[in-house]
Amino acid sequence: MRQPAATIAFVPREQLGTTQHSLETLYERTKPPFELICVDGGSPPAVQGYLENAARRHQFTLLRTESFLTPNQARNIAAERVHTRYVVFVDNDVMVGPNFLTPLIQCAEETGAWVVGPLYFELEPESDRIHMYGGECRIQVQPDGSRDLVERHRFAHKRLSEAQRDFRFEREETELIEFHTVLVDMEAFRRLGPLDEGLLCTAEHADLCLMVRQAGERVFLEPRSQITYVPPKHLSGVDADYFRLRWSEAWSIATRNRLRQKWNLSADCPGLRLSDLWTRSHRRHAINWLPSLRRWFGRKLSHSIEKHIVGPCEVSANRRQYPLSTYSVVKRPEVKLVYQPGASGRKVA
Repeated sequence: MRQPAATIAFVPREQLGTTQHSLETLYERTKPPFELICVDGGSPPAVQGYLENAARRHQFTLLRTESFLTPNQARNIAAERVHTRYVVFVDNDVMVGPNFLTPLIQCAEETGAWVVGPLYFELEPESDRIHMYGGECRIQVQPDGSRDLVERHRFAHKRLSEAQRDFRFEREETELIEFHTVLVDMEAFRRLGPLDEGLLCTAEHADLCLMVRQAGERVFLEPRSQITYVPPKHLSGVDADYFRLRWSEAWSIATRNRLRQKWNLSADCPGLRLSDLWTRSHRRHAINWLPSLRRWFGRKLSHSIEKHIVGPCEVSANRRQYPLSTYSVVKRPEVKLVYQPGASGRKVA
């Protein structure tokens, strides 16, 4: 068998209970050769046990921390152990499409792109509703000299059939991808350094794209590769705890401060305000009774209740649960090598 060109880094995103379905789908639909490194960030016993068995069955490297990880921590932990030319980050709540990997590698090899993203779908059934297909990502200087982070997603939440009426999906250069699934040339890490672990919850994808393009390199989309992000429907136990921390006020504020410092953004940057609003809205997935409220009161009244009552109460509760003074700085926890063909059970970081 020929040597693999890519290592898949399978990492947690916002929930842990989706891990088994996502990983088994990946192995069913992905043609070898490829290597795989799985990072387990504090999963509960059932998921932990599944991953330990799966690592031996599929012969992949499994790394674990006993506490939750930020997204860029998990990605860096995997990337530090990659020896192939490319790393392909895949979140643990993604259903990859059949043979998703080969077109990403081909695009990178044929264009020289440092970063290649697929056609991103969302929700089930798979490959029906578009999550995003590239878009805009840049620092925009306003007439008064202030700097704003501009991020716009193309075809967000549109049906594929609707988008195809006026657009032909072909390989193209873009300013923006997302980390749900993305190929990155390891040369990017050698020249730019690791992913910024000061970004705790949002804008990691925008930051990578800005840095790559600032370095004079290219970001591409390859629609022959397709994946579907499956957002949570019901959260409880460890998944709910992880989700609330993953999108917490503390991590959001710390991320906003880091972005302002790094890219010299204005204090009232509209792009960051929009990001904060999205984070708060998305975090409400952890309120399991909200769908019932929407059914009972209808769209208009339930929207008003969410905006004026539920939202402010949830923000206040989240700030109490995860105070900024405690959670805004996240040190990388100890990493244990759980399984690797030929070596197991030793601490690696």
